[in-house]
Amino acid sequence: MPGEALDQIFVRAKGSILSLLSGAPEWLVQIVSALISITALLVVFPGLFALISVLERKILGRIQNRYGPNRVGPFGLLQPLADGIKMLIKEDVVPFRADQAMHFLAPIMMLVPALLALSVIPYGRNMTPFAIDAGILFLFAVGSTTELAVFMAGWGSNNKFSMLGAMRAIAQMVSYELPLIITVLPVVMVVGSLSGDAIVAAQDGYHFGIIPRWFVTTPWGATAFLLFFTAGLVESNRTPFDVPEGESEIVAGHMTEYSGFKYATFFMAEYLGMFAVSGLGVTLFLGGWHAPIKALEIVPSYMWFFAKLSVLLLVFIWIRGTLPRTRIDHIMNFAWKFMLPMSFTCVLAAAVWHYQSGGLRGWLWSLALIVVIYVALSALLQTGRKFAPRTYRFAE
Repeated sequence: MPGEALDQIFVRAKGSILSLLSGAPEWLVQIVSALISITALLVVFPGLFALISVLERKILGRIQNRYGPNRVGPFGLLQPLADGIKMLIKEDVVPFRADQAMHFLAPIMMLVPALLALSVIPYGRNMTPFAIDAGILFLFAVGSTTELAVFMAGWGSNNKFSMLGAMRAIAQMVSYELPLIITVLPVVMVVGSLSGDAIVAAQDGYHFGIIPRWFVTTPWGATAFLLFFTAGLVESNRTPFDVPEGESEIVAGHMTEYSGFKYATFFMAEYLGMFAVSGLGVTLFLGGWHAPIKALEIVPSYMWFFAKLSVLLLVFIWIRGTLPRTRIDHIMNFAWKFMLPMSFTCVLAAAVWHYQSGGLRGWLWSLALIVVIYVALSALLQTGRKFAPRTYRFAE
């Protein structure tokens, strides 16, 4: 295919390195191969974290009609380096009665699952760091350990505000993990595999030679993607769902008693988790590394993946600069009374679409099912009444 040499440049570079070990034992070759993949992840995504941290501050500054970082380096691009140096030399303050082991291990327990989740996402053709048959299941398995890390941070800090923040975080993370997982089920059900590579391969090709065969172009796929993205906002503790870090209420949530590099580790883990959720969304619904137009397949596959990832990250930032923080009771009601029923509706709609062979009838029947359930839920929950003008009464 056109541009294959450029598309497979990293794969061939890794193969060239491994070819130097042609006479070595198989176990040594596998270890070196794993170390190469791990090194690539540790270079690319922390680098992306540094870049997105300064770009987010600049974009938010533009949205809010103010300047972003513009002092350290050209256009303020060295601000992440200055922040890193500040965090490294800042004093590590640990409360006197805190659980030392839990307080130390919590940020590590947040960071490691995020890195593990990034290891099973296909970033391009033949570019999955660790291709396993149950890659999607592995991603959710390691991602579920973040609740334990949040609890360790809140409990180990011996601070009531940290504990309240941790309980808030765990409550909303558990509530939204259900819709997050259920919205993945339609894709797994239609493809018949838990492998990220198989899911991306199932989205290859174009309808009528123009429209890409991405799952987001189906009624159930578009609905599941919106629900997945919303749940991903909550799982990443991003606005408008950043209730665990409500500064005006509970200081900084489970991170209240953290400073210096430990705080920076929490910060990095949240961003890496956002990368993992966005990358999973690209893989499941947006065709992975496939090009949107056949004529553009000359562009390397990994560039398409990171282009789609960048768009989703931009939406994350855009939402943060636009929407205010939501009340905790509204967040929980939204999860259990709307997100969960709509997630199951996507599963039923995908089944209808699949048994109609994905044709026009399946498209229309699945769309009708989603619309009917959405209208019924809206009427049942009476959303208009909840946002009616309020009348405030004060004591005499």
